[in-house]
Amino acid sequence: MKEYVQKVRILTESLPYIKEFTGKTVVIKLGGEALKDETVSKTLMEDVALMKYIGIKPVIVHGGGVEITETLKEMNVKTEFVDGLRKTDKKTAQVVEMVLAASVNKKIVYDIQTHGVEAIGICGCDTNLFEIQKIYPNGKDLGYIGEVTKVNEKILNVLIDNSYIPVIAPVSKDKEGSIYNINADYAAVSVACALKAQKLVFLTDIEGVMRDKFDPASVISTLKISEINKYIDEKIIEGGMIPKVQSCKYAIENGVESVHILDGRLEHSLLLEIFTHHGIGTMVEK
Repeated sequence: MKEYVQKVRILTESLPYIKEFTGKTVVIKLGGEALKDETVSKTLMEDVALMKYIGIKPVIVHGGGVEITETLKEMNVKTEFVDGLRKTDKKTAQVVEMVLAASVNKKIVYDIQTHGVEAIGICGCDTNLFEIQKIYPNGKDLGYIGEVTKVNEKILNVLIDNSYIPVIAPVSKDKEGSIYNINADYAAVSVACALKAQKLVFLTDIEGVMRDKFDPASVISTLKISEINKYIDEKIIEGGMIPKVQSCKYAIENGVESVHILDGRLEHSLLLEIFTHHGIGTMVEK
């Protein structure tokens, strides 16, 4: 009996958070361990389905870098990274589209639907979801790499209002029809800003923003956007975490209520963040 009482207590603890977020949009960026580990991936799809059942409006943007690299290797296509970004020629761009918009996207859609909710997979090309432009990271031409300049939020709202969970692959085409690879983090920020989401959640391969990158217990639970530059100057935030927190700052400044950086390797990380008092990871807020 004590076990059942404890379960009820857990449910009642979540009630204030269910009331707070019912009817709100939450954009979730999936990638890394969250997609690689089948057990973790299964729990995340359960989390998304539960969010939908209680009235939250989840929207998913996903990556798939590991799958792209594996597919390129199988096709004997050389993969080259510059400053952490994949150099993308025309052939690589076609593989990126095939892997993200077909294989990875449809698997996520299927896995969500096994829990009784409806999802629909789209990419930046569909219904002109993403208008894009080519970018030159650090002044370098890395090929077909683009950034989102405009989101057609109308189609997303149509899907959401009709009880579908949009699952978005971050690839699109320019006006000439060339395929472009888009950084999934930046695509998620663009979607969250366009929808004025209540939350944007990044599921990553680390516990959050840490004061000491070698000490998981040093996670900064709440990060004000006014503190970001100070932490960068002090080398607390460095390397690949810099563009991520700068993306968080941009999202907050452009209509997103809060941004969360969570450990995507942890089972049920979404529910732990949204429906528990202490939460996990790092919350970035104004």
